[in-house]
Amino acid sequence: MNKINVGITGFNGFIGKSLINFFYIKPEINLILLDDEDFDNKKKIEFFVKNTDVIIHLAAINRDNNPNNLYRTNIRLVKLLINACEESNSKPKIFFSSSTQENLDNPYGKSKLEGRKLFEKWARNNKCDYTTLIIPNVFGPNCKPFYNSVVSTFCFQLINSEKPVLNNDVLLNFIYVYDLSEYIYNLIVDRKQFKNCITIKSKLYIKVSDLLLKIKSIHNSYFIENVFPDLDSHFDKNLFLTYHSYIPYSFFPKRNILNKDNRGEFSEIVRTNSVGQFSYSITKPGIVRGNHFHTRKIERFSVIEGKAVVKLRKIQSKEIKEFFLNKNDFIDISPWYTHSIENIGKDSLTTLFWINAHYDVKNPDTYMEIV
Repeated sequence: MNKINVGITGFNGFIGKSLINFFYIKPEINLILLDDEDFDNKKKIEFFVKNTDVIIHLAAINRDNNPNNLYRTNIRLVKLLINACEESNSKPKIFFSSSTQENLDNPYGKSKLEGRKLFEKWARNNKCDYTTLIIPNVFGPNCKPFYNSVVSTFCFQLINSEKPVLNNDVLLNFIYVYDLSEYIYNLIVDRKQFKNCITIKSKLYIKVSDLLLKIKSIHNSYFIENVFPDLDSHFDKNLFLTYHSYIPYSFFPKRNILNKDNRGEFSEIVRTNSVGQFSYSITKPGIVRGNHFHTRKIERFSVIEGKAVVKLRKIQSKEIKEFFLNKNDFIDISPWYTHSIENIGKDSLTTLFWINAHYDVKNPDTYMEIV
């Protein structure tokens, strides 16, 4: 398989990190990353442009107390990338991440429009492939609150017992970050002639007030009542996965209510307003299950009998979190976390699993990786 060398600038940002995750499961993609500070390092930036087939230019400032600094910085990064291409005689295909704010009279929108014109001129003069991507509002897990998206801000505020404030009740167009990642991936592997500009279209339009109501409903259902909300629609599922990414580690493990009488015991394991799949396992002492991750599924591990340790590690991270579960304890596991469960007791471990989507042998969404 011929690999495609894909370079990403601004990879520490929200979209950049999500792209890295998405490309992680694509063996045909070889990533080359450029740190923000390396824009001023002639050797490193020229190595970057010479060794990439495709560059996704994300590096930019979204907000700054000094509007002039925001504009100057964003234009400067574009010029440094173009200069490196010209001085090293490199002609990578470039995607420039722009915004629907291009035509607005603000420093960010102006910097995007001017950056686009600079890239178009370079591509025209050098007969290179180049595309501006006009991207709507992006939301998804681990988006920075109070910076990237009103979705992340509302989720963070509700989970941290803060009161969300509705400033402008406007109609917004949203795209889920992994839908955006898939769109960009398909453009890269398609290898057709690039268009000068692509406006990425999403059918998802929602008023800010309606968005807040949806997130409040998710919060009340999951955080307060311990009920999984309706995850059947693509937007509702992705909104919940975004919300869940702000749940602190200290939230787990949690315990189900155990009812006892002369007949024995009864406990409700999971309540959901959505479809899903249940399964169970019996694990012998010392045995480890799992060591895999999912990209679009959330699941609950509930210990019915025995003692277990559940280990989680976020993809692209080295930090491992351990959760010790006894009988009737449970933990919910988000996408992009490789996870395992080990029987640490002397007797068999019985575990009930719930996951929000049926297993599809043709598209299992299960990637093996040791925690």
